[in-house]
Amino acid sequence: MRKYTEMTREERLEEYAAVKAAYEGQKACGLKLDMSRGKPGREQLDLVTDMANVLLQPEDFVSDGIDSRNYGNVEGLPAARRLFADILGCRPEQCFVGGSASLQLMYDAIARAYTYGALHSERPWSKLDTVRWICPAPGYDRHFKISQSFGMEMIAVPMTPDGPDMDRVEELVKDPAVKGMWNVPKYSNPEGVVYSDETIRRLASMQPAAPDFMLMWDNAYCVHEFDAPFRPFDDILSLCEQYGNGDMIYEFASTSKITFPGAGVSVMATSEANLAYLKPIINVQIISYDKVNQLRHVKYLQDREHTLALMRRHAEILRPKFRAVLDALDREIAPLEIAEYRRPVGGYFVSLNAMPGTAKRTLQLCKEAGVTMTGAGATYPYGVDPNDTNIRIAPSLPPVEELEQAVAIFCNCLKLSALEKLGL
Repeated sequence: MRKYTEMTREERLEEYAAVKAAYEGQKACGLKLDMSRGKPGREQLDLVTDMANVLLQPEDFVSDGIDSRNYGNVEGLPAARRLFADILGCRPEQCFVGGSASLQLMYDAIARAYTYGALHSERPWSKLDTVRWICPAPGYDRHFKISQSFGMEMIAVPMTPDGPDMDRVEELVKDPAVKGMWNVPKYSNPEGVVYSDETIRRLASMQPAAPDFMLMWDNAYCVHEFDAPFRPFDDILSLCEQYGNGDMIYEFASTSKITFPGAGVSVMATSEANLAYLKPIINVQIISYDKVNQLRHVKYLQDREHTLALMRRHAEILRPKFRAVLDALDREIAPLEIAEYRRPVGGYFVSLNAMPGTAKRTLQLCKEAGVTMTGAGATYPYGVDPNDTNIRIAPSLPPVEELEQAVAIFCNCLKLSALEKLGL
């Protein structure tokens, strides 16, 4: 298999005709395959369905003397706070346990900063002329949509193999209008990058000009290895405290990809001072989250060790799916040198950089052949990938057989767009 850049024009025309014929055959099958979002597959959901049976008798609903069926305890059941503290490595007093979506907790944290101001704000952010936000890219599209929905000026910062470009970040936080930063520190969405210890230390020790700077730490994949041993992190809350930045950090996690994405439990871990400030404001919005579901998760997951044991069973389901994608890319794409991609060992995505100027075309061809993927540009602020190159692949939902079909189509689409770019 020769590199496309080494072929003559006649050889590329011949290759294009062969790939195009294969693609048209795939297109004629009328497939409908979805690799657009990081959804757990049916087998993973079936794995945890017995969680629905852990609360059966009236006494099962009582925890620490609290009846989970009733009002109250807006900060979450003490047992749920202890569970998340065990998983994250922080203190129960620092945990606020919410509903099914950590994204809601993130959105609400920023919404309150706009409405009331954060703990150390001079005034609500809605009263400011400009609010800027640091966005490591490629990154998570839903983070960027939150920032965009509030009219923030998003500043893209390149990702490196160790995390965001910290020289750039440390320069940006000198601006008092820069109020925060998104982070997915472990198996980042979409690249699967794990922040290095040095990157984490530099983030925790920053001295932002804004006294109300919010370091948003979306630890979505904290226990989500699928092809490697569990990798623990030092507690980011304690590390920030050591550098006098205890009120800067807001850590988020959920059980969305541990139990049920649509019926899980989420957590915001932050300083006790932040929680003391936020709790009365939150209590205006809601009397309590679903404590019955919190208790169901506590009884089912029990502690970090039991949770990790469950995640190893998830890994057995996910591993062949990721290998199916990576093996196809190794076989069909790597020898041609028309794309670069990472080999993640955890998280939910494979990030691929196609030949510059070809990502949109590749995904257009995929769509025409019945393969749905995350839109080109979604992994960058404002949905604009300046080089039209990054593509996020989500292998988790389809069964392996369907995934192999989808990846075969994807590889042909990559080839066609690269050949068109090189000129025919």
